[in-house]
Formats: sequence, structure tokens, C-alpha cells
Amino acid sequence: MCAFCNQRTITGTEKIPHADDVKRICTQAISEVRDVSQTEIAFFGGSFTAVPREYMLELLGAAQEFIGSGKFKGIRISTRPDYISREILDILKENHVTAIELGAQSMSDTVLAANERGHTAEDVEKAAKLIKSYGCFDLGLQMMIGLYKSSPDDELETWSKIAALSPDTVRIYPVVILEGTKLGELYKSGEYKTMEFDEVVDICSKFLSDAERLGIDVIKLGLHASEVVEEQMLGGFYHPAFRELCEGRNYRKLITEKLEEHSGLDEISSAVISVPSRQLSKAIGQKKANILYFKDLGVDIKIVSHEDNEKIKIHEVKMRGGEK
Repeated sequence: MCAFCNQRTITGTEKIPHADDVKRICTQAISEVRDVSQTEIAFFGGSFTAVPREYMLELLGAAQEFIGSGKFKGIRISTRPDYISREILDILKENHVTAIELGAQSMSDTVLAANERGHTAEDVEKAAKLIKSYGCFDLGLQMMIGLYKSSPDDELETWSKIAALSPDTVRIYPVVILEGTKLGELYKSGEYKTMEFDEVVDICSKFLSDAERLGIDVIKLGLHASEVVEEQMLGGFYHPAFRELCEGRNYRKLITEKLEEHSGLDEISSAVISVPSRQLSKAIGQKKANILYFKDLGVDIKIVSHEDNEKIKIHEVKMRGGEK
């Protein structure tokens, strides 16, 4: 139970699973999932390799009959970096674990200590490198934005160090401050003051862009939408479509760059911009945020779709004074 964590709220459950639950859920899922060969069984919501060994083996054992030809491709787990060793990895490999996600959260020892994580940045680096050395696991790293005692510079350093470990996947969670946590108490007392929401969107949108460039798959950005979380949150950076906000922010930056290359925003009165059809909603932004952003700058933009893969094209630019 770290300073920011209330697993009952995050998972929406107070009952831990046992072998019968694993078998029941997998039996149901294997008949409903469209492509089981590309699907993993996942044990999340806690530190899987830190639970009592007998219990961990009970859960892994119950999953084995559902893995193999015509069944699920393997098992994904999440755990702490200080509960990774060769002994543990040998057990996971033997039991068809295919992906391991480490809760790094921060790569600042000051931030980790302030949030009662109980491990160091060096633990993250050692565990990540050991996992990669096996060659049979996908490595995932999870980080949190806006923790107690963390600054924007700390976030940038954390991202840089996480990216340097070359994970296959990352999850980026802006902090949501929950009732019943140490962070909640610090927040209510005024000791813990958070960054501005817009600043966190900027930080996360940069990480999303960097990850795309580096070939790192961001499999989650923002805490999943949950009525329980919404009811028990005291503050922080929750939004039910947080990733969409970040994707929209990145398109805003791209549109700005393209218009600046053309003539400069101060000289343009309107423009038509096209993007791939699957990117249209991202380019427009949530609730037309990007259209409204440029309108406030005095530039009327219309965003339409095109059918090729070029990320953005500028059309029909009209200059102030009526020139095209």
C-alpha cells in the first residue's frame, strides 16, 4: 500500500481470486474472445511476484490448461521491481508468463521515498535489465505523473531513464488522489500541491510523441474510467478520455508547426487541413478543442480527412488581407 494507492478503489473489488475463479473466468473468456492466439491472461491489481509463493503458484497453475495451441498465448503480470530475481523469472518462464510489467512510477529516489514505494530507481534498472536478458518476456514499465515531491524536471528525467531501458510497452498514469490514502491526507492538509492539469497534459503528450518515435507502445495513458474512482477522488489528473486529450494536444503542435512553416500564424486568417481519416477526431480535438484554440489566435481552420497515410497536409491557406 504505497502513499498513492488504494487497490480496492482501483480494481473495484475487495475479494481476491483463487484457482476456481481463474478457471471460471478463462473458460468464459476463451469462448468469447475473437482471437485467443493474440490474447493474454493478465494478473493485475497488485504485485504478483510479491504475494505468498504458494498463492502465486496456485494462480499460475490454474491458468496453464488455457495456454497453448488454439488457446491464449500466455500470461501477463504486473509487479514491483524489488520482487524480481532469477529464481522468480525461472518460475514465470516455466509457467508461460509472456509479459512482465514493473511499477517503476518514478526514477527519482527522492520521489520514490516520499511516496513510500520501498524501492529505488536502481532496483527498476536492475530488474528491467534482468527481465530483458531472458529474451522470452515483453518488458512493460509503468510510471506516474505528478506524485508528491515530483517536479516537471523529475518527470522528464523519469521518462528519459525509462525510455533508455527500451521497454516494449509503457503505461503512463497521471496521479489521481484517492480517499483513504496517504496522498489524500497530504492533499487535504495542503502539504501536497499538484501541478496544473494543462501542464500534465503537455508533459504526457510529449511522452506519447516520444514513445511513438522510439517504437514503444503506450498501452495505457490515464487511469481507466470508473465510477468508483470518480466518487472517491479528491484531486489530481483524472479525465475519462485523458489519452484523447494528449493525442489532440500533439496534433495541435503539429498543425502549429505546419502553419508556421507555411507563413507564420500571424499572417494566416484561415486554412484547410487534412489528416488520415482514422486520425480525424484526434486532430479536431475533444469538443473541437483544436478548432477553438486556433480560432482564439485569429485563425479559422477546417479539418477534413484524406485517404493516405501522410500525417497532415495543409490546403487552401488564406492570408490576412485576402491573399492565398
